[in-house]
Amino acid sequence: MTAVWVTVAALCAGSAAIKATGPLALRARRPPARAMAVIALVAPAVLAGLVVYETFNTTGRGLEVDARVVGLAAAGVVAAARLPMLLVIVAAAAATALARALT
Repeated sequence: MTAVWVTVAALCAGSAAIKATGPLALRARRPPARAMAVIALVAPAVLAGLVVYETFNTTGRGLEVDARVVGLAAAGVVAAARLPMLLVIVAAAAATALARALT
């Protein structure tokens, strides 16, 4: 087993352990409503941060604007219009392909 897979296995076990401590620590109590609202917003915020990082950072040396930014912007516009998710994906793919074809 390589060092990468050992790291993946360790992170998987750590994640499972962290998830198991919540129910064990709280038992039958529910967290306050405000805490639940904050917890519900953590995953979307982390996902948004990862999307932005992966979109603008390709070489590890700073910001780089390319066709992916056009696709992300198109997806944002279509999602803001509250259109179906399939249309969001198609619009993002089409805008990215068009931008790559023109550059």
